[in-house]
Amino acid sequence: MEKAKPFQISKKQVWDAFKKVRANRGSGGVDGQSISEFEKDLSNNLYKLWNRLASGSYFPVPVRRVEIPKGDGRMRPLGIPTVADRIAQMVVKQALEPLVEPHFHDDSYGYRPGKSAHDAVGAARRRCWRYGWVLDLDIKGFFDNIDHELMMKAVRHHTDCRWIVLYVQRWLQCPVQHPDGSIESRDKGTPQGGVISPLLANLYLHYAFDLWMRKNFPTIPFERYADDVVCHCMSESKAKRLLSAVERRLKECRLELHPEKTKIVFCKEQNKRGDYPHCSFDFLGFTFRPRLAKNKYGKFFVCFLPAISNKAAKSICDKMRTWRIHNRSDKSLEDLSRMLNPQIRGWINYYAKFYKSSMFTISNVLNRIIVRWAMRKFKQLRGCQRRATHWLGRVARRNPELFAHWQILRMRPAAGQ
Repeated sequence: MEKAKPFQISKKQVWDAFKKVRANRGSGGVDGQSISEFEKDLSNNLYKLWNRLASGSYFPVPVRRVEIPKGDGRMRPLGIPTVADRIAQMVVKQALEPLVEPHFHDDSYGYRPGKSAHDAVGAARRRCWRYGWVLDLDIKGFFDNIDHELMMKAVRHHTDCRWIVLYVQRWLQCPVQHPDGSIESRDKGTPQGGVISPLLANLYLHYAFDLWMRKNFPTIPFERYADDVVCHCMSESKAKRLLSAVERRLKECRLELHPEKTKIVFCKEQNKRGDYPHCSFDFLGFTFRPRLAKNKYGKFFVCFLPAISNKAAKSICDKMRTWRIHNRSDKSLEDLSRMLNPQIRGWINYYAKFYKSSMFTISNVLNRIIVRWAMRKFKQLRGCQRRATHWLGRVARRNPELFAHWQILRMRPAAGQ
């Protein structure tokens, strides 16, 4: 008979966690083990992980540090746990999330069930029409500066489950392994990239910001997606007072605002006059600024609206150019559509949600890339971009559902004779 374990963690919890981790995919940690390699001895690997978790002998290995480029040219550090550690984190996440989720603020949108980035952008759009000023907050290095003592205080406030508290603490203290193999110990922060990190980030800011706002500024609405925060004020003076108060509050929580990225923005519309230093802001890949809109009577007017940001559009265009489609002359047009449509459809589903016409630049670049492919593919089109563009236009007219941007955006190349 198997000896009873000190922690009540079932094998089913570990199995359910594995299925979620497998669905999310992801690269290997410091051991280099991929999910497919983990699955080669799945039963044994899951049993060993369950045994360690249930007995209290589980200790995470160092997190693999990688850096990915940010939109401003700098690098964003990510921490990649091993597959086994991701499964263990998912076990704890699925136990902790139901305890904290009901307490979270309605205007916290990041990484929460039933909420999305589109919900946050939509709420910001509506409030920009009602409030003339926005305080755009950017917390400097948030994930790297979470205070461990305050984090554990928040966790203990919601649960006295020993194994949840124990393993959260071990993950917070888990060292980081850099690409050169050096190990760095941590006394603050939680690696961005871990399974449980978004939940811990939400819990930390729930007390550092959300509840504090509800208590001290109940009339000022906001949208928060992880550490991206937009607050709506009726006047510039109120926005300035809020900024000073938020700076003091975050300092109490061992955090600080980014001095260059935090700004006060005027939501300028057609009937609002005057010059202001900031009349636009970025939020979740969308730029909010004055744009032309059409009312129900067909008349145009200026309104403060979101659309895909220049930064996001440039990133997409750069990504499309890395495909080097013009070198794939062995493929047919139908082959290209099958290869490209999943990625194109994903971009459209996210960025065309608001102000669809702003996707024209991306659609135009993609059409030019396909034209370049056609000039390599077909001898009669070589050296003549105009003829190739007209040829593609005739294809689009005959088969408008071939590419996702033709079908969904209705942005097709012009057809010649």
